Amino acid sequence: MAVLAVLLAAMPAHAQSNEPISIGRDDTALDLTGAVTIYRDRGNAFRVSTAPDAEGIVRTIEVQASNADTAGDWAVLVLTNTSDVQLDRLLVAPRFRLVSSGLFWPDLGAQRIVALTPSSGFSLDRIDDPHADIFAITLDPGAVITLVAELASPTLPQLYLWEEDAYKDIVNSYTLYHGIVLGIAGLLALFLSILFVVRGTATFPAAAALAWSVLAYVSIDFGFISQFGVLDTAAIRTWRATSEIAVVATLGLFLFTHLSLDRWSDRMRWGALFWLLGIVVLGALVTYDPSVAAGVARIALAATAAFGLALIIILSLRGFDKAIMLIPAWALLLAWVAAGWMTITGQVDNDIIQPALAGGLVLVVLLIGFTILQSAFSGGAFHENLFSNVELQALAVTGSGGIVWDWDVGRDRLTTTPNLGVLLGLGPTALQGPAKNWLKHVHPDDRETFRAALDAVVERRRGKIDLVLRMRTGETQHAWYAVSARPVIGADGSVIRCIGTATDVSAQKRAEERLLHDAVHDNLTGLPNRELFFDRIRTAVALAAPDGPVRPTVFIVDIDRFKEVNESVGINAGDTLLITVARRLKRQLRPQDTLARIGGDQFGIVLVSESEPGGIAAFAEAVKKTIKTPISFAEREIVLTPSVGLATWSPECKRGEELFKDTELALHQAKRFGGDRVEPFRPAFRDGGSNIVQIEADLHRAIERDQISLVYQPIIAAKTGDIAGFEALMRWHHPRRGDVPPTEFIAIAERSELIGELGAHALEMAAAQLMEWETALPEMPVFVSVNVSAQQLVRRDFTNLVSGILARHPQRTHTLRIEITETSLMQNPEQNVRVLERVKALGVKLALDDFGTGYSSLSYLSRFPFDVLKIDRSFMRPISSGRDALLRSIIDMAHALGLSVVAEGVEDEDDRSVLAEMGADYLQGFITGQPLTPEDAATLIAQRNPIVAREEQAAE
Repeated sequence: MAVLAVLLAAMPAHAQSNEPISIGRDDTALDLTGAVTIYRDRGNAFRVSTAPDAEGIVRTIEVQASNADTAGDWAVLVLTNTSDVQLDRLLVAPRFRLVSSGLFWPDLGAQRIVALTPSSGFSLDRIDDPHADIFAITLDPGAVITLVAELASPTLPQLYLWEEDAYKDIVNSYTLYHGIVLGIAGLLALFLSILFVVRGTATFPAAAALAWSVLAYVSIDFGFISQFGVLDTAAIRTWRATSEIAVVATLGLFLFTHLSLDRWSDRMRWGALFWLLGIVVLGALVTYDPSVAAGVARIALAATAAFGLALIIILSLRGFDKAIMLIPAWALLLAWVAAGWMTITGQVDNDIIQPALAGGLVLVVLLIGFTILQSAFSGGAFHENLFSNVELQALAVTGSGGIVWDWDVGRDRLTTTPNLGVLLGLGPTALQGPAKNWLKHVHPDDRETFRAALDAVVERRRGKIDLVLRMRTGETQHAWYAVSARPVIGADGSVIRCIGTATDVSAQKRAEERLLHDAVHDNLTGLPNRELFFDRIRTAVALAAPDGPVRPTVFIVDIDRFKEVNESVGINAGDTLLITVARRLKRQLRPQDTLARIGGDQFGIVLVSESEPGGIAAFAEAVKKTIKTPISFAEREIVLTPSVGLATWSPECKRGEELFKDTELALHQAKRFGGDRVEPFRPAFRDGGSNIVQIEADLHRAIERDQISLVYQPIIAAKTGDIAGFEALMRWHHPRRGDVPPTEFIAIAERSELIGELGAHALEMAAAQLMEWETALPEMPVFVSVNVSAQQLVRRDFTNLVSGILARHPQRTHTLRIEITETSLMQNPEQNVRVLERVKALGVKLALDDFGTGYSSLSYLSRFPFDVLKIDRSFMRPISSGRDALLRSIIDMAHALGLSVVAEGVEDEDDRSVLAEMGADYLQGFITGQPLTPEDAATLIAQRNPIVAREEQAAE
């Protein structure tokens, strides 16, 4: 038994036979598709039990595959001849069938049957045919034959049993139909191509391309190309998929060109470009997998039809004629798409639907061709030369939006077509009649010009009327019209008529006025700008006289620290503040005075209404007071302070520029004194103004000659009071002027672009001092912080500068720190992040200075590679008034981010103990002492360092 089981397991797979299909004498065509049983993956040898023959005997037959590479797919069919005569029939298996071919990965056709083996009798003869696998079979009376088919593909879409003559008849009938459809498609493609050559518009080549692609599809579907024997079955699958892609591509191209979608939106143009790229990719996919490409093409065809329907509806509602005319053709296309979907999904299953769909597609293209012919020739080519020159000229005037202006001089009747009086809302008879009727509706400033122009043409009997008039449209509104006309001379040489056009040029005139206004006015405040302000100064100076009523005074009002205010509240809020200041200042002026915005936060005033010194002084104080009045904004009050410089005209002043320069010098002096003050011009300021240039030159030499020195502000540990480090502060002792305040020479350096050299000099000196302390005090590490300006940070060579300084002055235990203020940091945060990361990679510690005075967010703070956060001194006073909670939260936040905290502005022991309890790491301020020279700083390090203290005690 075990041996028998092994033998049975080694035998080929065995299958049961089907129920026999009875074939009668009158059965000329039978669909055997449902009677076929398919067995997949059965290997190269297939064994099947035959159906019982006439004597009831069941046999077992085994069929070997004719191809060693067969997939092992087999089909079994049983036929019986129930008649008393011998029957000759044809077994026909079409290689391609659209019905149930599928939407995704469709079946594009293939050889279906490799060989057909009967259970008895001779082998079946194959009849060569490019469209189907056909085998001739003879059935004896009463014979029962089991047919085993070796399949070339996994599916067998259809299998027919035909009587030979009937099959020939049906093939001939289809051939006639195919020929008619192919002929119509070919003529249509040729006709549209000829129209493209004749007309040259973009619609015709797109329609011709669609017609040629449909012709190719129909030729492949009808097997017309295969008649020439140039393509095998595998190649036809590729070409069938290519033809479907071509239909989709050309249909989309036709839709784009016919509806002129590039005129409606740039997005449509980009969409068409991506569409073409998709078609190219789909075409490349054909060579890889035709079935996948054909499936995508079928989905794209449905999407194109739906998208086209939406476009046609939208454009038809807008009154676009081409879209309206395309509705019937597109409706037929949608019906064809629906029928095609029902066919390929198997909802419609008959032999007529496939050729019917091919004919329907040709009918769609035919209707599209009629549509574009109607669109092309309905309005243009057949109506040329039907208008006279007069009619064409009238149409041109009407089309341009102009109005025909006709003055009958003899009858003194002036008419306009269309009626200008109606267009202006003046009534139908207001501007129809005598020319004098126009005068009361013309702007008073233009009436004399209008009257003189008409009289000049009539009296001189030549020339032309070319005017721009303002016509009244309401109580105070006017519209601009350009009137251009030429006289018509009669036989006696007199002017009998003037004919021309009147064109509304209001928009152009308003644009000119707006451009002229914008050219001399500030866009934000609407005030005169710098150019118009100078013109008003020059005019006032030209009218000024020692004994006359005009003695102008020029003011320049500069908002103190407005940049910091702008950074703290934001640019939009800053603009609002400037508008508020402008409105307040304007209320202080009289009509003859001028207020202008001459800079970002600077306003200029030309005061003409007041010439007495007392009145000018009172006006200046009023200006200062109105600006200092608090401004409520976003539930907070903002107080601005101004620096005001003023200069009054004197007989020695000959030019407006001189008066303005004197005012600038007075403003500069007000800023030097700390701002928030009014400073009248004095002649001594001229020498001071020239000294600024001299100071810049002296500063440049001071940097070259090492006249800039550093002093060191101590920074102590909050808990122990030990010296932890210093902040380096620059000092300049001028040979003649003495000590120059840092606020003065640093501002000059920033304005004259010397800040880069000055900052590099400070970094070099600080690093050198650190290296000197490294040698003298190696066991007492300290740090030195150097402040860096925004102008230094954005320089491309800043990282290389720091790297070079560290290479020249290396440190092992002492540390160089670079401080950046919060406001400087936020001027260009993205670039500053990259610069600071490269600087930190050099071993330099980074500190954020003046934290709390800017507007940086916590997200920005977490992005920057800082090591230290310095709390601004403004948070220190007073600690006990509710600021302690804010300070504690800042310190906790900094520690959470891994930052050390330095509190600036600490004055006494009470502040120190409170800040130490809050967790501050370091303190800086009056409690640490005054800035020290390098020698004094070294002594202080030694005195207040715990290591030195222990050594001194041991020595004692």
